[in-house]
Amino acid sequence: MQNLDNIELFKDLSPEDRTALGAKCVWRVFQNAEQILERSTESRDVFFVAEGSVNIVNFGVTGREVAYATVEAGHYFGELSAIDGRPRSANVIARSKCLVASLSPENFKELLMTHPDIMMAVLQRLARIIRVNDDRILDLSTLGAVQRVCQELIRMAEPDPVTPDSWIIYPMPTQSVIASRVSTTRETVARVLGQLTQEAMVLKKGKSLYLKDRTAIEDYINTLAMTSGQGSK
Repeated sequence: MQNLDNIELFKDLSPEDRTALGAKCVWRVFQNAEQILERSTESRDVFFVAEGSVNIVNFGVTGREVAYATVEAGHYFGELSAIDGRPRSANVIARSKCLVASLSPENFKELLMTHPDIMMAVLQRLARIIRVNDDRILDLSTLGAVQRVCQELIRMAEPDPVTPDSWIIYPMPTQSVIASRVSTTRETVARVLGQLTQEAMVLKKGKSLYLKDRTAIEDYINTLAMTSGQGSK
């Protein structure tokens, strides 16, 4: 169904305003693994994921994929080029069959100027992205591969709304996606998850990964640092 009712950014707009905004969008369906945007292209539209999900990725000079994020239904991507007018900084690939609405940069800027609450939400999202990327840069500079996998799990986890003092990752990304985010191999991710499961720090159920003992995972990271000499100063 072609509407913006489930887009989190527009939750405070009236139904009439959402309908009017949806009429300004171009709607497209993308199949699983289909490329939606290519890095360095001149497209400037902002994209809203009404159904499905997409992966934001880049590729190194050797062709190795680096995953930045997964954008689920209800969220958006592409705002950087709409704001600064520069080429795309990453590739976007459909993670499943998805319905996407694209809005021109002119209409997006008008939306921001006429709705300060939406502008603030966009600014807060950009701030979160910068903070996460700062943390990942620091991890790459100071942590080993096993530590980076553990740190990424902690970063992705959110409080479990059902079980107190428990954390959950849902939906759990594939091992390959996690590996590309922390610049390691899928085999390393599998080994770390196996170790954490064996020691009852995490539990996998369906599409969810439960961090049963987040503090123990943090201690594990610190112990590895001390053992390797990275935390001895």
